[in-house]
Amino acid sequence: MDTNRLLEQVKIGRWTLRSRVVMAPMTRSFANDETGEVGPDVVDYYRKRAADGIGLIITEGINPSKRGKGTWGVPGIYTSNQIEAWKKVTEAVHEEGGTIVAQLWHVGRLTHSELTGGLPPQAPSPVLADGLVHRLRKPYEMPVEMTFDDIRDVIDEYRIAARNALLAGFDGVEIHAAHGYLIDQFNSDITNSRTDRYGGNLSERLTFMKELLHAVAEEIGADRTIVRFSERKDDSPAFRWDNPEEAVKAFLRVFEDIGLSIIHPSTPNYTEILADGLTFHQWVRKYWDGIMIGVGNLEPHLAAKAIAEGTIDLAAFGRPLLANPDFVERISTNTRLESYDPSLHLKYLI
Repeated sequence: MDTNRLLEQVKIGRWTLRSRVVMAPMTRSFANDETGEVGPDVVDYYRKRAADGIGLIITEGINPSKRGKGTWGVPGIYTSNQIEAWKKVTEAVHEEGGTIVAQLWHVGRLTHSELTGGLPPQAPSPVLADGLVHRLRKPYEMPVEMTFDDIRDVIDEYRIAARNALLAGFDGVEIHAAHGYLIDQFNSDITNSRTDRYGGNLSERLTFMKELLHAVAEEIGADRTIVRFSERKDDSPAFRWDNPEEAVKAFLRVFEDIGLSIIHPSTPNYTEILADGLTFHQWVRKYWDGIMIGVGNLEPHLAAKAIAEGTIDLAAFGRPLLANPDFVERISTNTRLESYDPSLHLKYLI
């Protein structure tokens, strides 16, 4: 199997993508830590990937509010200066013929008051996370249980952040509802012990996500809204769904009800079996007819094969794109890819 399927131009809703290659969202922490604004180095970083021919760029996680911040240097999109800073990024990407969406990310309980301007972490229930805050290296603090007003406020923050993303020139947004962060904390019975309308069985726990997605889709359009979801939790790596098939169906019912057309199932290993001999993406494809982004330690030939088989429509790559700003050029010319080196590619914007 060659990689030609990856290099095809493809029409996805209102977007014409120059290839089926997606730049996966990756935390970089190069924004100004005080202001949450990105600078010229971030502009150049995204411009290079757009110039290379990446079909769809999904940004690093961007906070919809100060309270959503989970480590140093994470950008925001809730002030006018942040919006103006992001305009330089989107203009650069569009000048190179690229398409870019903003990933909106609230970490919920996985933070510390030192990062949130003195505010305690918030979560669906007061359940303390194990481990240390990323880079801060201090134990997580006990989160406060969100009230109905808190929930309404966060949903409104996402709505405004989506609006701000379009003002900044983004082509759409991705809602990060995966990996054990705020939205996913509502989705899981590990972190959600509520007895009101936001707790209960899985379908009931998905209510917060459904209302948030509805608000964003209502604001900017369902065709501009992508959602990322997962089984795996970054802070609870041993977590598994009790009934994977029913879990997948429950999530997809929400996405269908909202009218979403693009989803991003996330797993650390694309080929890992989820249940009954099928991978996560194969289970999703069994019940989903829309556009699906594949991800999970993919390499180009495997990604091209998955596209040819019809399991996924687009293939997201992470670390290979950190090490190879010319990733598309390299796979189109069958040139060896540079290996990812965290001491170089994580530490610097190449």
